[in-house]
Amino acid sequence: MNATAPTSPLRVGLIGYGLAGSVFHAPLVTATDGLVLDTVVTSDPERQAQVREAYPDVRTVDSADALWERGEAPALDLVVVASPNKTHVPLATAALTAGVPVVVDKPLAATAAEARALGELAERTGTFLSVFQNRRWDNDFLTVRRLVEDGELGEIQRFESRYERWRPQLKGGWRESGAPEEIGGLLYDLGSHVVDQALVLFGPAVRVYAEADARRPGAATDDDTFIALTHASGVRSHLYVSATTAQLGPRMRVLGSRAGYVKYGLDPQEGALREGLRPGSDAPWGEEPEHLWGRLGCGESPLTGGGTPVPTVPGDYPAYYAAVAAALREGGPAPVTAYEAAHCLDVLEAARTSSREGVTVELPAAG
Repeated sequence: MNATAPTSPLRVGLIGYGLAGSVFHAPLVTATDGLVLDTVVTSDPERQAQVREAYPDVRTVDSADALWERGEAPALDLVVVASPNKTHVPLATAALTAGVPVVVDKPLAATAAEARALGELAERTGTFLSVFQNRRWDNDFLTVRRLVEDGELGEIQRFESRYERWRPQLKGGWRESGAPEEIGGLLYDLGSHVVDQALVLFGPAVRVYAEADARRPGAATDDDTFIALTHASGVRSHLYVSATTAQLGPRMRVLGSRAGYVKYGLDPQEGALREGLRPGSDAPWGEEPEHLWGRLGCGESPLTGGGTPVPTVPGDYPAYYAAVAAALREGGPAPVTAYEAAHCLDVLEAARTSSREGVTVELPAAG
């Protein structure tokens, strides 16, 4: 595993300056002590101008190939891959082969086999590799994790998680493409988040059932998908990702033998980043007002006053890159590994098979 002398800042190259690169990675990297954004790779002149305006000291180059060919990769301490899904595997492979630590946005790959191969390449080259599963640091997930670990809900029976939106018109772009190589659709986009969260909370899945539909006129890939997991622990997870939901359900609902917890509304961090707010400013980061807190109780709906408000644990996206920096400095573990991403992809592949064939898919016990 790579380790860098603690005296110099870690120089970061960012590949891609679309939504992921500009809203998430660039702001979070620059807000992390010990990391400095050095180079952004984008061939779009408008995005290059945006980089120069936001980060005047950061260089831009046209392509990742140019980055490697210039021999600049050894001068970088970390490369972040935030480009379209189909580029994740080849770019991560190039970085690892060059011996450069790499963070890859989710999904790491199209298949679990590719994800595991990247993990093995990282091990062979002794190079750091992590996957940006930032929703592990959402406020609702952190709150549910605390409630589960503290036993306040009793024995967990069912977990419901929703990323629902009302976007009845297609926006275009690779995320809505039906071409297999683009790895588009909500199953692999938002589905990567809800499945990862469920696996972290309740352990490996042994059974998967899914319904994936393309509902909007002209839609070429899934935009309304339901995934049901049976975990080896006995917990059942019901997961929803949708762009066609006219009335949004609770973000999370967890039902246990002692009590249930219901939480509405999305974590505020993405909205804050989109508005140009940054971690480390004077304003508190990741906190939400009391009226948005979820409720803990039994026998009554929170919408009619049932249950007790539970202070929401503040969201903490900055913790991801802080953990990356610590791992690079000290040679410690990645905050999210390629093998964890592979377990998530096992479920996503099974969900795709289940939806296509109308069957429930059994998964082998995790070894």
